[in-house]
Amino acid sequence: MVTVVSHPLVQHKLSLMRDTQTGVKEFRELASEVSLLLAYEAMRDLEIGPVRLSTPLETAEFPMLSGKKLALVAILRAGLIMTDAIVTLVPAAKVGHIGLYRDPQTLKPVAYYNKLPADIAERRVFLTDPMLATGGSASAAIQFLKDAGAQSIKLMSILAAPEGVAVIEKEHPDVEIVVAAIDRELNDHGYIVPGLGDAGDRIYGTK
Repeated sequence: MVTVVSHPLVQHKLSLMRDTQTGVKEFRELASEVSLLLAYEAMRDLEIGPVRLSTPLETAEFPMLSGKKLALVAILRAGLIMTDAIVTLVPAAKVGHIGLYRDPQTLKPVAYYNKLPADIAERRVFLTDPMLATGGSASAAIQFLKDAGAQSIKLMSILAAPEGVAVIEKEHPDVEIVVAAIDRELNDHGYIVPGLGDAGDRIYGTK
């Protein structure tokens, strides 16, 4: 299942991210803001339950989060910008990291780091990676999470290519994808077009 968040604020901020004139500072801010808006949609189905509280006027029952606790897992390095933003919404969530890079020749993911919460199996996991391009890295990261016991996983990306979406839907049909947009295609180098360039390079100023 794919959810495209078409809210005007999301689309406006994404367009600014695409612009070559957008500098590093503004790009980072926009990536964080879009991540928060995506999280709002991705977490729409979080369970809530009644809790009895006292306001300054009376005691009554009010809704608060219940059910499984949350984990935010970033695919390094670019996914960090998303988890850092989203943790401000859910500060009790645990944070994990999966280090993958794409071999420039084969375009296949190569793992170099994997650090997850010990109780990942008991948590709802939100996996973050700004760009869902070939889908190889995201699929590998999802498999790492499943191998560690994770059973409830959502993938959050700012931008996706149809090819990457197809890979996740084929290899992990149980994982919902939440994105701001699905662009036209991948080019010969595995970049999303029209896209916004390399998200990691634009976030960290290494382009």
